[in-house]
Amino acid sequence: MKQPLSHIEPKEIWNHFSSINAIPRASKKEQAISDFMVTFGKKLGLETFQDKALNVLIKKPATTGFENRKKVTLQSHLDMVHQKNNDTVFDFDTQGIEMYVDGDWVKANGTTLGADNGLGVATIMTILASNELEHPELEALFTIDEETGMTGAFELQTGFISGDILLNLDTEEDDEITIGCAGGVDVTAIKTYSPVPTKNDAICYKITVNGLKGGHSGIEIHKGLGNANKLLTRILYELQKSIDFQITALKGGSLRNAIPREAECTISIAKYDVLENIFQSLATKISNEWKVKEPNLNIQLTSTDIAKTGLSDNDQKELISVLYACHNGVYTYDPSIVDLVATSNNLASVNVQEGKMKIACLTRSSIETEKQDLVNQLTSCFELGNYTVHTDGDYPGWQPNPTSDILTSMSSIYKKMFKSEPNVNACHAGLECGIIGKPYPNMEMISFGPTIRGAHSPDEKASISSVQKFWSFLIEILKNIPNKL
Repeated sequence: MKQPLSHIEPKEIWNHFSSINAIPRASKKEQAISDFMVTFGKKLGLETFQDKALNVLIKKPATTGFENRKKVTLQSHLDMVHQKNNDTVFDFDTQGIEMYVDGDWVKANGTTLGADNGLGVATIMTILASNELEHPELEALFTIDEETGMTGAFELQTGFISGDILLNLDTEEDDEITIGCAGGVDVTAIKTYSPVPTKNDAICYKITVNGLKGGHSGIEIHKGLGNANKLLTRILYELQKSIDFQITALKGGSLRNAIPREAECTISIAKYDVLENIFQSLATKISNEWKVKEPNLNIQLTSTDIAKTGLSDNDQKELISVLYACHNGVYTYDPSIVDLVATSNNLASVNVQEGKMKIACLTRSSIETEKQDLVNQLTSCFELGNYTVHTDGDYPGWQPNPTSDILTSMSSIYKKMFKSEPNVNACHAGLECGIIGKPYPNMEMISFGPTIRGAHSPDEKASISSVQKFWSFLIEILKNIPNKL
């Protein structure tokens, strides 16, 4: 049963979460949310700064008796991934996220929820606004553009922060204490083509692949979920064996950090009478293969408007070949940490229309040399199809420090509070810690947060009981920050 958020605890966190979710805050469009945070800090009478990149820093003095504790930097990012279901009517540029309670979960109506990393932001806001919590000297760092390049973290000026300990509130399992993460790099393949006329007697069909779960292309890459671009490519590869067709346009996926849930391709074909039977047989076979991992997979063939131009035979063959050969998913596992992905690639988006082709990937790795190895492999694959390849947005990983004082303290607190050992690990996702910490080699860093499912997809949801657990844990951590040396 759908219910409003007004009755759930901790009310302060959910109220702040609602207030920031009322503000459109897509990556690279953070002016409004950044200004909102500046106003928030100043209304509290706290020192508040906004840098040129729109990162915001708010400082709060230690409470009485905590003046000699190490200074803590609380950090979360302001932007969120904007994704919606194909049948959801929603304008991310003007509308706030529509939320509701379903049992133990807070969800959104057909869009991403923004719990990544809005719940971290809301939690820090609650601490800043409280006159009751005990804590050392704090600085709250709110960064921008984490989801599409981490430019906020990259553009931080040395000396902007001064904490001894950085607590990043941006992981998605409440029993995890993260002490390391993967780096990443964007790989883009581009090619221009000269459209050629379609045949006079041809008609057009649209092939659609949708209904996939999608999700975070780092944290969930090990699940082997369906990639709409790869499934569509498989269909095209199989069809070309027995049917003469011409691709007129192709579009799949959108964001590099989201596993693509939807893809579609329009084709022009003269001998349409044999297409349907072959297509349906292929769709059934693929659906049966994926019925456990992707039970809602939908593969459809529908008639569509006739197109005047499409790809040449050679351009089409090269396109299908490079997409089919492009590595997608886990590349290697970390040899030192059980079940941790070391290197992966997400074939994130494909766009073919009006003489231009663009293929976008996100390659991640905690091993820098292996990251470059996979980039080289992808480059070789695309260059065989006469694509021009370039890389950008390269960011470093975060090297774990399993002996830090704050990790020892947090592990002890967790065990005492919850009667179990925390899962101390590294994650296959891009956290800002590696970038933020680079100029501060002596800063101790930890990342943790409440349980969030389906981040970067419209299935995103946040556990209410987990937020309560996370909040009580954080309060206790701040009470037990070690003394300055």
